[in-house]
Amino acid sequence: MDATVYNIFLGVAAVLIAVGFVILAWRVIVGPDSMDRVLGNDAITASLQCALALYICWTLDTTVVNVMIVIALLGFISSLSVARFRKRDGSL
Repeated sequence: MDATVYNIFLGVAAVLIAVGFVILAWRVIVGPDSMDRVLGNDAITASLQCALALYICWTLDTTVVNVMIVIALLGFISSLSVARFRKRDGSL
């Protein structure tokens, strides 16, 4: 594949991920209840992993794979902890 076409595809993917980050940040800030905010944070974690994978494709530098693993584990643990200890909104 031509390098120019490759860079155009990666640029389009980067723009789409950036737009997704903005939409997800809006969901976390404005979300009507705590579960929407948790889902937004979970989606931001997944999008961050996609952004790091895009960085790997763009630079061919695989040193951030360990960072991707740590982010995946933190996202998983945070989702489990919220699911375990969450109470309904408005209840004490």
